[in-house]
Amino acid sequence: MAQRGRGLPERAAELRNRIVDRCEQLQLQSAAIARHLEQVLPSKDQGVLSAANAARELVIQRLIFVGKACEDEEQRLLEKVQVEEERAQQSILSQRAHWAEALQKLAALRTYLVDMITQLDDQGLVHAQQEIFERTEVAEGILEPQESPKLNFNQTCVQSPLLQRLWASAVLCCLAGSQEVHIDEKTVSPQLSLSEDKKTLTFSPKKAKVEEGCPERFDHWPNALATAPFRSGVCAWRVSVEKSCAYKLGVCYSSLPRRGAGNEARLGFNAASWVFSRYDKEFRFLHAGQARPVPLLRSPAEIGVLLDFGGGELLFYDPDSCTILFSHREPFGEPLYPVFAVAHESISLVR
Repeated sequence: MAQRGRGLPERAAELRNRIVDRCEQLQLQSAAIARHLEQVLPSKDQGVLSAANAARELVIQRLIFVGKACEDEEQRLLEKVQVEEERAQQSILSQRAHWAEALQKLAALRTYLVDMITQLDDQGLVHAQQEIFERTEVAEGILEPQESPKLNFNQTCVQSPLLQRLWASAVLCCLAGSQEVHIDEKTVSPQLSLSEDKKTLTFSPKKAKVEEGCPERFDHWPNALATAPFRSGVCAWRVSVEKSCAYKLGVCYSSLPRRGAGNEARLGFNAASWVFSRYDKEFRFLHAGQARPVPLLRSPAEIGVLLDFGGGELLFYDPDSCTILFSHREPFGEPLYPVFAVAHESISLVR
């Protein structure tokens, strides 16, 4: 019993020491919290305020700079439009004056010739032969009007790298998220599989078994179309291509053939398709069998496709670097479907 009595004070002393240690820890913890409340948080609050003000200033200053650049570019381009308009109109005025004078000469010559054959007898007509031939030489010097580019407004006067980049960036930022593009399962090649959300195409060297008698399906080339065409306005969609080193992106007419291994159904090798193509490290723009190299320093992880149907422009864009990869101008006569091909790994439409 005595030994137990001596153990109790020892245990109590040990407990007191532990409580004292805990109190010291609580005191230190409280001091740290108090310091955090009194020093760190106010400092952080001031830091956030300063950083937010700096961020606002950065946004304002950069937008002011962009706005000034846009105003300067607007003024420059509008002046070029004015100069080109005046040039074309002056050419038309000159042509009008020239051909009005030519008409007068031809009318006077015709009147003269009519007078010769109606007023002169045979002897007088033969006597005036030399004069008649000399007068008719005037008509031989008047050629028929020919089409001249000088009489047309030259649209290239408004070509501007700054405007094109800003426009492409704005369109892709504003439209890409709202324009839903889905891939039409009925058109998907047997070498491709389509994800459930109709966004991802995956290549397989082995052809899958598909429903027979589907005329919309590409039976040889690893192609697929979107479900709906674009008929007007400005349209944009984005495709993730970072997993693939063999793909094609672009647009085509619905008349693009789906059957056979010929160029008629091969994207970019016919007049009904326009595509940006990658094969290994080679990038090209393909249309009607003509290939135009696209030199790139890096492989884009994502490509934006921008179609201005009314303006007749198809543009391929790298959103990460704000770089225009390639731009093609041509009037389009039919609705255009987004078209895809992949021969390695997969590509995906970006939501």
